[in-house]
Amino acid sequence: MWRDIFNPENLVFRMLSKGVDFVGLSLLWLLLCIPIVTIGPATAALYYTVVKVFRQKKEDAFRTYLKAFQENLKQGMLVTLVCLPIAVFLAWGYNVMASNVSTSAGVVMYMAYYVVLLVPAAIFCYLFPLMGRFSFQTGALFRTAFIMALRHLPSTIIIVMLTVEMTVYTLEKWWPVFITPVLTILLASLFLERIFPKYLSKEELEKFGFCR
Repeated sequence: MWRDIFNPENLVFRMLSKGVDFVGLSLLWLLLCIPIVTIGPATAALYYTVVKVFRQKKEDAFRTYLKAFQENLKQGMLVTLVCLPIAVFLAWGYNVMASNVSTSAGVVMYMAYYVVLLVPAAIFCYLFPLMGRFSFQTGALFRTAFIMALRHLPSTIIIVMLTVEMTVYTLEKWWPVFITPVLTILLASLFLERIFPKYLSKEELEKFGFCR
């Protein structure tokens, strides 16, 4: 019986293996985000690995993740250093607006600011998946993320709302951190992996693993 359970072809074993990958990748991502400036490469590597392991059924999740992290480290840190001050400033502005909702004018300004936040949040949601999946110069990376976010606005809004809700829930409860990083990426990929192929040639589709 035990031999059957631990057979790599056994359904139970495969489910347990994916569960270990799910939790392990979430915790590894969290660990590599601790230096702050590595949030970018850690997230780009997580997107790449989630697509390869959970969508394309590639094995060896942790080796795939660490290799992708190393490949994206230099550019990812640069992108993080650009995005981080913007994110901090926007978060500060959000707190200021939220503290002034006692008046009608304050409510209007709060709602307007919430809409304004959608633009940088949308760009951030495309930046790291694009970095993990493809090779871009840094300027082209930001430009492409901006264009895709605008062209696919309905999907963009869903991805942003999903990411925000998952983040808030994790910060409030803490324990979901064991699953929410990978789960958020996996759900976002349902939209992004439909968007990206629209910008690729037939050769590029095969190169980046969309024709399988």
